[in-house]
Amino acid sequence: MKTRNDGTTLNGFLDRGSHFQGELTFEETFRIDGRFEGKIRSGAELILGDSADVDAEIEVGRLSVDGKHQANVKATERIELLSKARVYGTLAAPLLKVEEGAFFQGTCQMADKPKVLEMGKKG
Repeated sequence: MKTRNDGTTLNGFLDRGSHFQGELTFEETFRIDGRFEGKIRSGAELILGDSADVDAEIEVGRLSVDGKHQANVKATERIELLSKARVYGTLAAPLLKVEEGAFFQGTCQMADKPKVLEMGKKG
């Protein structure tokens, strides 16, 4: 395992020139810079680097895209489209961040974050 600059652990990596087809599950953080087709599920963070070419249904906690992604995404925390992102599909998350230069064609569904009851209060 490799620790990133921000202190999180990178569990796995699919590098440029690599192609994988199937289902992916992981813990912590996973980065894709190659080609991936299939399904991706995790409660953690997925990073699609600037050379990523991904055609996959994605369900994760957090998603950061700087490459190409086609298909639907559900994120429980946030989706971030960086400046080189090219995204086609439906995005569903409580928070969406889009940098200048990113391309997005599809639909976006946003819902409020789940309400948390304060301790000691009846509600």
